[in-house]
Parts: sequence; structure tokens; C-alpha cells
Amino acid sequence: METRVAVISIVVEQPESVSRLNELLHGCSEYIIGRMGIPYKAKNISIISVAIDAPQDKINALTGSLGKLDGITAKVAYSKA
Repeated sequence: METRVAVISIVVEQPESVSRLNELLHGCSEYIIGRMGIPYKAKNISIISVAIDAPQDKINALTGSLGKLDGITAKVAYSKA
């Protein structure tokens, strides 16, 4: 199956949702290239970037599931290659 490389950008505004967010990411761990999290204490939020190489439907499903969590915003950017 063909895969795409993408970056999922996640903004966490409700820390209570982090446990479920981590469960969703763990479910796709075989596709995740790397992850970086930055706590931004001045605004009381966290910013997470996830680099992923997966089938496009998996990336879309993950991003959609993340975006449905309370206090979580998730957007994806795909590589052209």
C-alpha cells in the first residue's frame, strides 16, 4: 500500500485530553517517524508535531480522531513526494 509523509500539528488547550491523545498516537506508532512536544506555559497550551509515513486514509483518520477530542486542534500538511 502506498504511503505519504506528513506532519500533523496539534494544539492542546485542555490537558485532560492528553491521555486519549496519547492512546490515539500509540495506536499509529508503527507509522510515526518522530514526535516533538513543546509546552507553552505563557498561554497554558502545548504544541505537538508528529511526523508520519502512512497510508493517506490512516493519516486522515488519525487527524480526524484527534480533532474530535475536547480542547485539541489538529491539522495535517502532506509532502508532495
